[in-house]
Amino acid sequence: MTGTHCVEKIGGTSMAATSTVFENVLIAGREGADLYNRIFVVSAYAGMTDLLLERKKDGAPGVHGHFVRNETPGAWRTALTDVLGAMWARNAEIFARPESREEADRFVAGRVAALEACLDDLDRLRGHGHFCLTEQVSTLREMLAGLGEAHAAHSTALLLRDRGVNAVFVDLSVWNHDDLVGLDERIRTAFASIDLSREMPIVTGYAGCEGGMVRRYARGYSEMTFSRIAVVTGAREAIIHKEFHLSSADPRLVGEDRARKIGSTNYDVADQLANLGMEAIHPRAGRGLRQSGIPLRVRNTFERHDEGTLIEGDYVSKAPRVEIVTGLASVQALQFFEQDMVGEKGYDAAILETLTRHGAWIVSKSSNANTITHYLSGTGNERAAQIVDDLRGQWPGSVVTAQEFAMVSVIGSDLSEPGLVSRALAALAKADIDLVALQHQIRNVDVQFIVAAKDFEGAVRALHAALVETGGATARAAA
Repeated sequence: MTGTHCVEKIGGTSMAATSTVFENVLIAGREGADLYNRIFVVSAYAGMTDLLLERKKDGAPGVHGHFVRNETPGAWRTALTDVLGAMWARNAEIFARPESREEADRFVAGRVAALEACLDDLDRLRGHGHFCLTEQVSTLREMLAGLGEAHAAHSTALLLRDRGVNAVFVDLSVWNHDDLVGLDERIRTAFASIDLSREMPIVTGYAGCEGGMVRRYARGYSEMTFSRIAVVTGAREAIIHKEFHLSSADPRLVGEDRARKIGSTNYDVADQLANLGMEAIHPRAGRGLRQSGIPLRVRNTFERHDEGTLIEGDYVSKAPRVEIVTGLASVQALQFFEQDMVGEKGYDAAILETLTRHGAWIVSKSSNANTITHYLSGTGNERAAQIVDDLRGQWPGSVVTAQEFAMVSVIGSDLSEPGLVSRALAALAKADIDLVALQHQIRNVDVQFIVAAKDFEGAVRALHAALVETGGATARAAA
């Protein structure tokens, strides 16, 4: 590979707006040779992975969930039929040429039939009661995830060929236990015979490989595929097309007219966003791009002529400025107090082991002579209570508590502007918001404000107004 090409990923919500994706991304006014030297990695159409696995928002079961729970015999079969119906309905919406629609329908029908046969075999096997299917059920999850991506990539390649583009369907989702190679090796093999100067690869976001993509990266697997393709093929740039700009705050909170496109930032900022669960890109995917020196561009699918936000490894704003105000509406502040901790070692490691065992996501932490506080995301009251009980059992003399708060984080590639924190505190005080705690690292990339959960939205608006919309002289100069 020459490094003259780019690798682009289209998310599921954008994929659902098929005509817009063609007009603004896939073709976007290009002709002839200008169409090529681009690799597209596509996610499943919006909602498909929810039907196949489980609904991301609330965990409502899809095919996989129904099969694992087995609460209603045959429910998984109905769910799989619903998937096929949804895929055929999508094909009916996007294909104008009957022959192409028929080919797309046959493709997904064949894949669904193969999955149904596999599920039937597993269902009969577990009916004997002598078999543990843990490994097989995990493998099934991988197969189901791949179906959604294969449908989207296959249909997109067909639609492009109908428009005269030499598109190639690259199906990384097909695998078996005889060829479970690493992800990079699977990519190299798939692209070995592709001429990027005259072919446009449309690649499944799921790749069957050693270790399992879903098992290792959960629902962020398509970004890992995208990242590794960029690294392995030596792309000059990686581009993610989303349904929104990477903005200075959630426009729904601060208002469409107040939120600003970031424009430029670095991978350190992207990591801070990922830590808060608001990913510009999956942290492990971003790591590969950063280490290979490949810049990442985040573009808005619905704004064709806007270049979006460029994320680079060495970018630092010309003058200190706040780039993003965001956060978590609910975090559990797990506070461990032990009077005898002073001068003793081992407490921190043991607490971390306990949190790991309970599957807690640590957003931030602080400590002093006899207190260690961890701020946990995605940990409800019930799990927090279990962690508290566990720690109290290990240290009967300790005082362990868990309280719900909100965390608002001010993030930027350089937050060294004098007086920034004092202006932030003044803005919160003016909004009648009491500060519970504050975290400010020497690296000057983020400042975290802990406030009452009820004050989350108000704190975001107040800090955004003071630090982004008005800001100081240096912030305005950098904008």
